[in-house]
Amino acid sequence: MKDIHTKTLKTRCDAVLDSLATGPSRVPGVVAMVTDRDADIYSGAAGERRLDGEPMTEDTVFAIFSTTKAIAGTTALQCVEEGLLDLDAPAKEYAPALGDIQVIDGFEADGTPRLRAPKSEVTTRQLMLHTAGFGYDFFNEVYKRLAEEQGQPSVVSASRACIETPLLFDPGTKWEYGSNIDWVGQVVEGIRGKRLGEVMRDRVFDPLGMQDIAFTRTSDMKARTATIHARGEDGDLLPMDDFALPDNPEVDMGGHGLYATVPEYMKFIRMWLSDGAGSNGRVLRPETVEWAVQGALVPPQKVKMLPGVIPSLSNDAEFFPGLAKDWSYTFMVNSEEAPTGRPAGAIGWAGLANSYYWIDRKNGVGGYWATQILPFADGVSFGGYMDFESAVYAALSQ
Repeated sequence: MKDIHTKTLKTRCDAVLDSLATGPSRVPGVVAMVTDRDADIYSGAAGERRLDGEPMTEDTVFAIFSTTKAIAGTTALQCVEEGLLDLDAPAKEYAPALGDIQVIDGFEADGTPRLRAPKSEVTTRQLMLHTAGFGYDFFNEVYKRLAEEQGQPSVVSASRACIETPLLFDPGTKWEYGSNIDWVGQVVEGIRGKRLGEVMRDRVFDPLGMQDIAFTRTSDMKARTATIHARGEDGDLLPMDDFALPDNPEVDMGGHGLYATVPEYMKFIRMWLSDGAGSNGRVLRPETVEWAVQGALVPPQKVKMLPGVIPSLSNDAEFFPGLAKDWSYTFMVNSEEAPTGRPAGAIGWAGLANSYYWIDRKNGVGGYWATQILPFADGVSFGGYMDFESAVYAALSQ
């Protein structure tokens, strides 16, 4: 890795955080961290856990939403390494309920969904690449209609019914971001014979020394949890005191269900920077890490803009518009250098309540930006994240 000037890094990143946590266009609070392959090299917190409440601190617990996905994907990669999972076998061999899933081909005149059998079986590879056919109601009009007219539950409910939804197209024909990784979690549970949270604890969290991370919070974690806020059309922030991901969920949602502190997630980022090694043991083999971070979509499949069809949950969202993006196991890959300085081939993703991360294996650096705001792709928080990432690359010595 190029040397990074830590004093410059701190000055630049502190300035970004401080500017975002005050004034009329602000976030309630933010925690942001940067790591190299060995240790955290920047940590900052600004603002409050809840507007006009306790200060935001490094040990604040966040609902990390879709930044859960890469951890679930890691548990699947471990199954591949052990010869327990064939990525191209029908995934119903491991998660039998997938055998009952049908494709939706529109709606009848009376609004009844028109369903048919898929032309091929869903595979775990397709689930990991988001090409199996599952979607999200806040990014897809068909799923939104199923929710509004047919009572399809939101994935936030963490119920079995919320993932047993129709496919939007035949498996392997398109890229559509959705609940695919929740099904990867079900595949892993079928292989291991344990809840996904137990598998993560045994095979990811303990080897990496990750404690403050779980599908169900301890009482201590609950006391440190930041409140999710709603951004109104006028830009004001309103605490959503009654909204939270469920503890003790019916399903451990591999796509979005974890709570965590940012320092814990940095240990996971560091593992990917370090070819699969953790402080207490190896999580993945180096060769697995190397192929798992490569873009694997087959044209015409491609990562596209996510349309915010439920405005209270998401704005239109896209990283680096105009630049080519790919998908790997299971991260977005930017195929070209980004305006922030993130190089081509780096990986990363985001969580619904405006948390964002990236992992740059070329330069040996990665970071995480955590806020708790809806809708997704909040202009203030996402803009701050882009400034934060840019500040990190500006601090890399030339």
